[in-house]
Amino acid sequence: MNTIHRRGLFQRGALAALSGVAARPAVSGSNIYTAIGVRPIINCKGTFTIITGSQTLPEVKRAMEEASRHYVHLDELMDAVGARLAELTKAEWGMVTAGCAAALTHATAACIAGTDPEKIQRLPNLAGLKSEVIVPRHSRNVYDQAVRMLGVRMVEVNTAAEFESAFNEKTAMVMLLASPAADSGGLSTENIAKFARGKGVPVIVDAAAEHLTIPSIHLQRGAHMVAYSGGKCIRGPQCAGLLLGEKKLLQAAWINSAPHHAFGRSLKVGKEEIMGMVAAVEAWTRRDHEAEWKTWESWLNHISQRVKGIAGVTTETLQPRGLSNRAPQLRIRWDGAKLGITGEEAEKLLYKGDPRIIFGGAAGNRRESGESSLTIMPYMMMPGDEKAVAEAIRSVLAKPPQIEPAAATSAAASVGGQWDLHIDFLLGAADHNLVLEQQGDKLAGTHRSETTRGDLRGAVEGSEIRFRSAHRYEGTTLQYEFAGQVTGNTMRGKVGLGEYGEGEWSAKRHEYAAPRRRG
Repeated sequence: MNTIHRRGLFQRGALAALSGVAARPAVSGSNIYTAIGVRPIINCKGTFTIITGSQTLPEVKRAMEEASRHYVHLDELMDAVGARLAELTKAEWGMVTAGCAAALTHATAACIAGTDPEKIQRLPNLAGLKSEVIVPRHSRNVYDQAVRMLGVRMVEVNTAAEFESAFNEKTAMVMLLASPAADSGGLSTENIAKFARGKGVPVIVDAAAEHLTIPSIHLQRGAHMVAYSGGKCIRGPQCAGLLLGEKKLLQAAWINSAPHHAFGRSLKVGKEEIMGMVAAVEAWTRRDHEAEWKTWESWLNHISQRVKGIAGVTTETLQPRGLSNRAPQLRIRWDGAKLGITGEEAEKLLYKGDPRIIFGGAAGNRRESGESSLTIMPYMMMPGDEKAVAEAIRSVLAKPPQIEPAAATSAAASVGGQWDLHIDFLLGAADHNLVLEQQGDKLAGTHRSETTRGDLRGAVEGSEIRFRSAHRYEGTTLQYEFAGQVTGNTMRGKVGLGEYGEGEWSAKRHEYAAPRRRG
C-alpha cells in the first residue's frame, strides 16, 4: 500500500506528493499525444478551453477536410455563410469567428469604429471615439478582457438607476454575460436591451458555453448580438466561434476582423473553421438532444451503482441551472475520515492516475472537517468513459493509499508583522507588501500588489509557511499561492500563479515593526 505523509503534502503541495500514485494500473497503447509525452484526459468537468473544450463531430471533421481542398474569396464566403447561419438560427445574420472571445472583440470594434476606414485604422487609439462599455456587476468575468483589449473603459453598474445614468456620448456598447443573474430583475437582459435601444447603443451577450437556442433567447429578449463558442456544446472546431444578430452590426464586425487590415487581423478564422462551424450548426438542428440527455443519465447511473457498493458512499444527481454546460451531474459523497481519503486527495490521485480523469469539483480536506465529495459532469464524456471512471473511483475509495499523521513539528515560527515581498516571475519581477497576523499556527492578513489589495489566509508549521491571497482586477480574480521557509526575519519559496505559471518569492520583515501575534 502506498504511504503519503501529511507533512510531505504541506511541504511540496498535495499535487506533487500524490503525483506518483496511480489510481489503477497503467494502460498500454499510444496515440498522437502520448508519442510526444502528453497524456490525454477523460473529461468529467465540462467544456473548458484549457482542457480543449469538446470533440468535434464527425460531420464537422468531414466539412473541414473538404473545405481545405479549394480556394475561395473570404468576403464572398462569409457573406454566403452569414445568410446560411441566418436561415439555420432564425437570427438576422451570422458570422464565424476565431472563438467566442474573438466575437466579443470584433463586435466591440464594430461598435466603436463602424466601417469607417480611418477609425478602423486608429484602433486601439480611442481619442475622439466612443470609449466606454457599460456592464452590470453580475456580468463581470475574466473573459471580458476580449472587450477591454480595445482600450475601452468598463463602466460597472450595480442597479438599474446606475445603468441608466451611465449612458453618455462616449458609450459604445453594453456587454452582458448570459447567466441566471441576467434572466430577471432590474438588470435583466430584457430591461437593459429595452433602455439601450432607446439610446441607440448596441447590446451584446456572451453566451459562450450555452446551448444554442433557436431562435436565440437573448436576441428574443432584445439584445443586438449574441456570441457563442463554436468548440463547446455545439461541438464545432475548437478555434471557432459564432456571432449572431443584426446584419449591419455583424457585417461591420467582419470588416473589423481578418482578412481585413484592422485591429482584429490577428484573430484570423480560416475557411476550414468557417465551413466546419456551419456544419456544426447544421448538425445541431438535427441532433437528438433528448437522447443525449438520457445517455448522460445512463452514464451517471452506471457510475453511481458501482461506487454505492462501497460502505459509506452515497450519490445524488444534480440538475442544471441555466443553459451553460447544461447537463445533469453526479455528486459522490463520503466521510473522508472513515474511508481514509478526502475528496481533494481522491481528485488529485485520479488526475495523476491511469486513466487520467478531471472532475467537475471536489470537496473535503485534512485541515477542515466535513463531508468529502467528487462531482462528475458527463457533458463532454465519450462512450466507454463511464466504465473507466466508475472503476477508477471505486478502486481509490475502496482501497485508498494510507496517509499517515504528520510527525510532530516544533513551535510555529513567529511571522507577524509587515514584510517587503519580492516576486520573480518567469519573466519580470514585482515588489509587493504583506501584513501578517498570526494566531498560533493560523495566518490572516493583507497582500498588497502594485495595483491591488487582497486578503490572505494560511498557516505555519515549524519553519514552513503556506498562504494564499486573491485579488480582484476588472472582471477577474488573480490568485497567489505561497509556500516557503521562514528564517528569522526573512522568508523565501515558490508562488503559484494559477494559469499564469509560478515564480519565486522572498520577503524581509520591517525591522522597525513589532511582530503582530495574537493569542
